[in-house]
Amino acid sequence: MNIEEQLAILRRGTAEIISEAELKRKLEKGRPLRIKLGVDPTARDVTLGWAVVLRKLRDFQRLGHQAVLVIGDFTAMIGDPSGKSKTRKQLTAEEVEINVGAVKAQFGKILDIDKTEIRPNSEWLSAMNFEDVLRLCAKTTVARIMERDDFTKRWEAHQPIAMHELMYPLLQGTDSVALEADVELGGNDQKFNNLMGRQLQEANGQEPQVVVLSPLLVGTDGKEKMSQSLGNYVSVIDAPNEMFGKTMSIPDDLILNWFELCTDVPMEEARSLVSEGRNPRDAKVRLAKEIVALYHSKEAADEAERYFVETFTKRQQPIDAEVAEIPAEFEGPIPIANLIVALGMAKSNGNARDLMKQGGVSLDDVKVVDPFAKFERGDLVGKILRVGKHQFRKLA
Repeated sequence: MNIEEQLAILRRGTAEIISEAELKRKLEKGRPLRIKLGVDPTARDVTLGWAVVLRKLRDFQRLGHQAVLVIGDFTAMIGDPSGKSKTRKQLTAEEVEINVGAVKAQFGKILDIDKTEIRPNSEWLSAMNFEDVLRLCAKTTVARIMERDDFTKRWEAHQPIAMHELMYPLLQGTDSVALEADVELGGNDQKFNNLMGRQLQEANGQEPQVVVLSPLLVGTDGKEKMSQSLGNYVSVIDAPNEMFGKTMSIPDDLILNWFELCTDVPMEEARSLVSEGRNPRDAKVRLAKEIVALYHSKEAADEAERYFVETFTKRQQPIDAEVAEIPAEFEGPIPIANLIVALGMAKSNGNARDLMKQGGVSLDDVKVVDPFAKFERGDLVGKILRVGKHQFRKLA
């Protein structure tokens, strides 16, 4: 491809390129560029929101550039303050290790792993001594760090800012120096961190990286950024029926945005699907099928559509719901909230109880609204447990 054709692919799904002129000059050098994406393994699922930047890394990879995926096993123990109004809970090394093991296997659904350079940032950050840290701090100023919008808001609201949080942009920037990155990718909430990489590269005599920022994907609730903690997410390892159903639940005004950020459907075609006079449900079905096909298969997408139509359009009970054995650890009357969490259908007992109070939990279409309801094992076996709109388990 010529440079303009490459740029057309790379512009899709981006909010800002700093700068496109610099990117063009780098592409014109005719050598594979080192494209860096850093991910902190703070959770165990790769969501469609996280996949937005991974897919952009895939775009560069397909154009012949070197994908460099930085696993932030060191920085995850600090916690990225981007977009946060308070200090994150610091993860232990053991928690980070578990999360790394979980997400690594999911990257291959998007990237060509055999051609991806995967580097933990503990490789260079753990090797730094205190003198190295002091020299790093000398490469920026307190005023520069406090330009960060997150910190400014917290300072003005008299909310605490921990010293280790102030270090986070410097550590992420150090990743770019260590890897001699030509381009860094990130969500648009990463702009400050990514620009710090440019600053530190210049301070170390390197050519500054180009920064390519992607918009943040709004979650299934249509309000907040997709987040596992908010429960408004679709995971790339969700079962096809669940992935399809969650996608069908998004508000109509997100359809075009999801087509752009989550699929490879040409935008001209996507816009025609949501044009005036077209039924948005048809566009949403196409969107859901595209997403399921990307992470599973076309056959799985067709089957998920059939399941959705039978279960939700015709209001039938899903007789082919996934079978889930009630864990043997439960003895005596079984709290439904605890069972929901044990089966992975909610993140916590509190989350499960909230769903119950909202009428989002049922057994064989009978709502269970008492958040502390308990049932004998024999009364549960054979019943279909429904949690939310799209999660079903046949209890065994």
